[in-house]
Amino acid sequence: MKFKYALLVAAIGISFVACESDDNEDCCVDPIDKNIRFEHLTTISAGGTTEISAYDSKTKKLFTVNPDLDAVMIYDLTDPSKPIEAGVIEVSATGTPNSVSIYDKQLAIAVEASNKQNNGSVLLFDTQSNALIQSYIVGALPDMVMFSPNGKYIVVANEAEPSSDYLTDPAGSVSIIEVGSGVVSTLGFEAFNNQLSGLEEGGFRVFGPEATVAQDVEPEYVAISDDSKTAWVTLQENNAMAKVNLETKKIEAIYPFGFKDHMLTENMIDASDKDGVTEFKNWPIYGMYLPDAIKYANINGTGYLITANEGDARDYDGFSEETRVEDLVLDATVFPEAANLQAKENLGRLKTTTTMGDIDGDGDYDKIFAYGARSFSVWSTTGDLVYDSGNTIAQRVLDQTPGSFNADQGEVDGRSDDKGAEPEAIELLKVGDKTLLFVGLERNSQVLVYDFSNPVAPEFLQILERAGDHAPEGVLAIAAADSPNDRDLLVVTNEDSGTITIYQN
Repeated sequence: MKFKYALLVAAIGISFVACESDDNEDCCVDPIDKNIRFEHLTTISAGGTTEISAYDSKTKKLFTVNPDLDAVMIYDLTDPSKPIEAGVIEVSATGTPNSVSIYDKQLAIAVEASNKQNNGSVLLFDTQSNALIQSYIVGALPDMVMFSPNGKYIVVANEAEPSSDYLTDPAGSVSIIEVGSGVVSTLGFEAFNNQLSGLEEGGFRVFGPEATVAQDVEPEYVAISDDSKTAWVTLQENNAMAKVNLETKKIEAIYPFGFKDHMLTENMIDASDKDGVTEFKNWPIYGMYLPDAIKYANINGTGYLITANEGDARDYDGFSEETRVEDLVLDATVFPEAANLQAKENLGRLKTTTTMGDIDGDGDYDKIFAYGARSFSVWSTTGDLVYDSGNTIAQRVLDQTPGSFNADQGEVDGRSDDKGAEPEAIELLKVGDKTLLFVGLERNSQVLVYDFSNPVAPEFLQILERAGDHAPEGVLAIAAADSPNDRDLLVVTNEDSGTITIYQN
């Protein structure tokens, strides 16, 4: 324990990088709306892995998850241009932290057990004293935690990943903690076991070895309505979301997302990292949305859900669905030019799945599916697609920052054969009469800014990126009314670089 604490203290030393001028290209790219221009304010070099952050406006503290250190790091943002290290909350005795959320000086931390197939915990701390208030047992691998807007509930997405040998596969679940009473309700998906056929028709995936729906679902991320009555939870690997009634403690529905047709002009992609060009084409493939983050927005009295369609495959020692198109046996009738399609400069390199596509069960593949939709989407609260960004993320990046296009550790085009930019994080912020949308791109190490005031036609505003930041995992907006410097702030936690970058408007 002494060694680990020493490692933790050494790892969270802070250094800062300031924006030297308004035209510093690390700060922002192409501010379309001059009234909304986010610029780099400072960067904390925290070390380790920085994932999800939460801000407490009462104490002006930022809390950031660092799974490498089994801890939550704390920074005083009284002067957000000069953050001050303000301690750590170590949770190694319980497990590894995955997510944080704050309400009224209470910090909820989702902690997976040391054996992540076992039930995990939510730890509740006082943000003023950093003292533990309460602990709760939830489902296996709590991956995301969120307070309801009224503070009455803490909602937890329990991902319940299988063991690497796939011999232990716990059931996915959603936990609802009533803060006042301390009662925990952990909801499973057993009621949907007999609905599999209908769900699959809509694009729902259940594909773990001999798994039921309840066993196979992997809840990933939580969004909650502004009236605190309903939650929606992404089931990432299953290509769906669940609707949860927080008052009755019931999972009311599963909404499959369907598939994205890449033969449509607006859905063209670059599907190869070995074609020597950055070029968009139509291909006879279908994208599985497989979203990570989800966010609820109420725009003019109508509720919307926004998803970041990252894509995620199951790839374990005991079971893997991953393969490449070049390794599939394609149906000769459906794909008469299969040899050409499967060339590495065409579709051959594209990652696909062995679990779907053999429609007639004859051993060859009649459809090809890709991971993720390379986009963000807007859905109704009952799962109808309202808007999809098509291929505009990739197009904007290629036009304005070509050196970041489908990048893999700085290698341009390196992720074209996989999931492209991998939209992962979603955040919203009200600025004046506008609602802003932020989309974090894991592979490009960028954040795209949109005016989301019209959900059926979001308007692109700006690209944010900074040299040295890699793989944004969490994006947190702090409204000017809650901000320590009365400016709108955006906090980007970068997983691979261990940096926390703050932009201000």
